[in-house]
Amino acid sequence: MKINPNYIIDEHNHRIAVQLDIKTFEKIEEIFENYALYHLMREEDNDETLDLESAKEYYKTLEKHK
Repeated sequence: MKINPNYIIDEHNHRIAVQLDIKTFEKIEEIFENYALYHLMREEDNDETLDLESAKEYYKTLEKHK
């Protein structure tokens, strides 16, 4: 994945923010969600563990924030 950031700078030419195209942002968001779901599934003290297929099915039911 190629990331082409646009930097937003202040009056002192310091980078204060980054702007990404929506497609790149959504891909990064998906990666974070998958990473978090993976670690949630791996928690040892979680009594409600799901196998991979069940987790994928559950993930599909979650509302996407867009």
